[in-house]
Amino acid sequence: MRNINEDTITQAVLAAMAGCKQPRLRTIMVSLVQHLHSFAREVELTEDEWFKAIQFLTAVGHITDDVRQEFILLSDVLGLSTLVTAQNNAKPAGCTEATVFGPFFVENAPEYALGADIANGAGGEPCHVSGQVRSLDGRPLAGVRMDVWQSDEDGHYDVQRPPTETQPHTHRARGRLRTDAQGRYHFRSILAQPYPIPHDGPVGKMLEALGRHPWRPAHLHFMLEAAGHERLITHVFRDQDRYLDSDAVFGVRSTLIAPWVRHEAGPAPDGSVQERPFWTLHYDFVLNPQATTVAASGTDTAGARA
Repeated sequence: MRNINEDTITQAVLAAMAGCKQPRLRTIMVSLVQHLHSFAREVELTEDEWFKAIQFLTAVGHITDDVRQEFILLSDVLGLSTLVTAQNNAKPAGCTEATVFGPFFVENAPEYALGADIANGAGGEPCHVSGQVRSLDGRPLAGVRMDVWQSDEDGHYDVQRPPTETQPHTHRARGRLRTDAQGRYHFRSILAQPYPIPHDGPVGKMLEALGRHPWRPAHLHFMLEAAGHERLITHVFRDQDRYLDSDAVFGVRSTLIAPWVRHEAGPAPDGSVQERPFWTLHYDFVLNPQATTVAASGTDTAGARA
């Protein structure tokens, strides 16, 4: 590897990886090196620009912790998360579409009985959510595990709020439920509101420099898992939101947009009487059986997470 120059460096790096014993890793790294080097040549990358990029990635790493995943935000706003999700989640017509995972999922969220209030004190107008989960053949799916999470009316997820003496850190607007024998689900939460992704860090500075806003349209996150079916990670978006056509992370699908209906104070779907106006959302999910995974993407994506 002597006398390397700008014309020979790419082949030298590729040759250095010839001993890789993992075919998939080698395929990925060869393509990565080729594209990175082509990019640097195409834009005639300067040393100052290269160093600023290193500083940017370093800052992304420094702000990332168990609560905030700046690298996922970076992937999201560059459209990479949506690209990976789309190419790994091709499904037959009629199945509910997948979309980006987002950085605020929490493992082992508290389990609730159907009909419970998962808001658990999160600020926002009350909302009753219901629907049914079916297989592609129309069969209701019982016992489907549903993880649900959302932001509060201020645009914050529970993990973004530090604990205080009056409000100890706890799970809010987040929970896990299971569908009943007819595949039905229902719970109480709060009205979804648009919110900005965290933009006080390096990703936010990048968006500002690019003339982009950090806002996401109002939505609920869902992750559904049922035996014999692909796991589904998706959102349900609130119709008529101003950011549906400019989602900062490119996650909107027209099939995932649903009406939130406002009701005056009075009887609610669960039989309770609401003393103030409330909202309802009804949305049905259709899961893809693992045996019918679409092969067009070239991979079996059962259980994939983006």
